[in-house]
Amino acid sequence: MTPAPPAARQDVSNVLVVGSGAAGSRAAIAAYDEGVDVKVVGKRARNDAHTVLAAGGINAVLGTHDPDDSFEQHAADTLAEGYLLGDPRFVELLVEEAPRAIEELEEWGCAFARTEDGRIDQRYFGAHTYRRTCYAGDYTGRAIQNAVTERVASLGIDVVDHVYVSELLVEDGRCFGAMGFDVRTGERIVFLADAVVLAAGGHTRLWRRSSSRRDENTGDAMALALRAGATLADMELVQFHPTGMVHPEEWAGVLVTEAVRGEGGRLYNADGDRFMERYDPDRLELSTRDRVALANYTEIEEGRGGPNGGVYLDVSHIGRDALLEKLPRMYRQFLDTQMLDIASDPMEVAPTAHYSMGGVRVVPDTGETDVEGLFAAGEATAGLHGANRLGGNSLAETIVFGRRAGEAAAAFSNRQDVQLRSRAVLSAAHDALDALVSDGDEFARPLQRAVRNEVWRTAGVVRTEDTIDEGLARLREIREAASRVDVRPSSEGWGDLAHVLDLRAGLVAAEATLLGAKQRRETRGAHFRSDYPDLDADLRVRITVRLDVDGSLVTDQTAIPEIPDRLQPMVERAAGMDADAGRLLE
Repeated sequence: MTPAPPAARQDVSNVLVVGSGAAGSRAAIAAYDEGVDVKVVGKRARNDAHTVLAAGGINAVLGTHDPDDSFEQHAADTLAEGYLLGDPRFVELLVEEAPRAIEELEEWGCAFARTEDGRIDQRYFGAHTYRRTCYAGDYTGRAIQNAVTERVASLGIDVVDHVYVSELLVEDGRCFGAMGFDVRTGERIVFLADAVVLAAGGHTRLWRRSSSRRDENTGDAMALALRAGATLADMELVQFHPTGMVHPEEWAGVLVTEAVRGEGGRLYNADGDRFMERYDPDRLELSTRDRVALANYTEIEEGRGGPNGGVYLDVSHIGRDALLEKLPRMYRQFLDTQMLDIASDPMEVAPTAHYSMGGVRVVPDTGETDVEGLFAAGEATAGLHGANRLGGNSLAETIVFGRRAGEAAAAFSNRQDVQLRSRAVLSAAHDALDALVSDGDEFARPLQRAVRNEVWRTAGVVRTEDTIDEGLARLREIREAASRVDVRPSSEGWGDLAHVLDLRAGLVAAEATLLGAKQRRETRGAHFRSDYPDLDADLRVRITVRLDVDGSLVTDQTAIPEIPDRLQPMVERAAGMDADAGRLLE
């Protein structure tokens, strides 16, 4: 017999933050500092959000080793790496405020690596003109997550773990909270708030090979925002990290951090060729992520891969002591999973879906969405990275724009005279959850796997119009099957309900991705169309997706602001390193 969920309770705050990773935690700290009452809800335990998987580092112009570095050069590298699709305002805010973010994290106890004279150390990452990536070994994300989690706790901010947010509550275009349930007990919680900050991650788990873990980055942030009335942008722009594990199967796709190449790792094919000499002879393994990923993919597809379908990443020339100091997590990861000593034997790696560069469209300065009272930050958003993310910018993004969204949400709350609520909207949110609990002849997990297989096949490293159309047709079939999913909560918990919600959100995010990929008939950065192999200067646009009144997804195009004249020369030089990006400036 299916147990009835416990009666719902209400929880009231000024600002509700959905997502307890670095972006959400920083938003909560900022809102608290503005004097409002804050609540944070997360799917996972607060110290185990997806941020902990970010390994390599966080960018900021500190000049520890390269005093000639500048905000302008960091901005130019970011814009060029993004093939000129990044919003210049977003980029300038990031580079100017990243040093402050590092100072904050240091004050809160983040254990950054140090030089012998005590300054924060910085390493090279791909496509950077200078060394500007601060790091804590190869576990930087975990160090940052620990720091912000402890800061949240020290301020007494309430964090509720293991809560799945099923719907944002919206009345007449204004967001006033969220409906959620405890995945262990089924208890429903109505979170009422003046403002909501959505910081619930991206959608890379929708690909068969992904650096995300199970039940995270399933596109639920994008689906929540879309259903609330927000607009998505550039969902087709997904970064495939060049180096993910290929075996054992349960570890396939798990990230092998760019820090491995930053510390001198070399790529070889099965013939022993250091093949990046053919793809980018100047930058080799420190080329742009899209170029290295495509090179790895090409070597594998053309039959020069290893026995597990990967290429080889070798660090044996670096030395065991240096590896244990600089890459301790990677060293142990391969020992634990493959009994492989990377100090003597190469790793076998292949591209893996790693980062959502598209997401919810927001105002750069505030994180405002199209929905009044709804803000967003972090990987859930679009606009900063363009068509290819500069390694190390994502962690900086979480802190810089998490703070800005939290401050803006608090300011919005302070302008309100009364707190909105709607009994009709609450009743509809309860009814929507009730309708999902039923017997059926399908199960969520196999259908999720079907989505992942199809998205990998049709919107993977290389795409074509025909495969995209096939993917859209297959998603329609899976969506029909998803309406018959068996959901029977038990004493084991309410995970079934979370799984079907993840499935439905994933189908929405996957469709938005394929629609964007179909419309972007060009090759730009991480978006490689083999049937349209050239850049199209007319497609230096943002491809947007919104939900129509009939429930269908509608795409459109919007202009991207021009790059400021003072940045143009440096962007041209940075883009000149990449022939394709450079052509945009001719």
